[in-house]
Amino acid sequence: MDFTIKRYTELVESLKERGFQFLPFKDFYKSEKPRTVCLRHDVDKWPRNSLRMASYEYELGVKSTYFFRVVKGVWDPLLAHEIAELGHEIGYHYEDLAACKGDYRQAMDQFRKHLKLIRRVYPVKTICMHGRPLSNYDSRDLWNEYNYEDYRIVAEPYFDVDYSEVFYITDTGRSWRSQSANLRDTVDSGFDLEIQSTRHFIELVEQGKVPERIMINTHPQRWNKPGLKWFRELVGQNIKNVAKILLVRYRSMISRLN
Repeated sequence: MDFTIKRYTELVESLKERGFQFLPFKDFYKSEKPRTVCLRHDVDKWPRNSLRMASYEYELGVKSTYFFRVVKGVWDPLLAHEIAELGHEIGYHYEDLAACKGDYRQAMDQFRKHLKLIRRVYPVKTICMHGRPLSNYDSRDLWNEYNYEDYRIVAEPYFDVDYSEVFYITDTGRSWRSQSANLRDTVDSGFDLEIQSTRHFIELVEQGKVPERIMINTHPQRWNKPGLKWFRELVGQNIKNVAKILLVRYRSMISRLN
């Protein structure tokens, strides 16, 4: 079984054993050290999963970054504080332009409001876009009109990392290689390395066949113990993937007609 919390900890342990150092994103983006890993976690839903993952990472002696959406059922200041107390970084998983349907001024007002809310818990220095695949708006476009550095933000993964030097891998779509169901979580990679499964990822690490600098993007709700929650995530994500593929085809058809 893949996408279990046990398999995730095995992956982290294998990287540790190969001598990789783990840096939160606020440190990783400006580091040029070899054999470094950034564990980036997008907290889209089920925030309790994030606390559990953060606890396992703490036990393994590694630090990571948790980007929280500020929506009902996800943003939990007490839980975020617990994760920060374990030594992890907290950031803002923003989606304001999509949420405000392309209204830049309203989106910026909401961004400032949400950032202030999270900073009551943690001195946020980094942000990361949430894709909202069903929206026609890409929240990264907000920075065509504004500058996040004006809000004491030092880095955003889609703008401030050279992916010709950093191997980026994401579990978007509940797969390490589900590009057909990945609408926005993509980068211009300088690496041609396909990961078939987490077990395959671990094998490549153990064989010394992974790049020297890596960013691993995970969504903690995908990683569960075997059981009902694991199965529900499997079925739900498969349905979402089909919907995303159909959406891509529809948008492509509309684009050709125009």
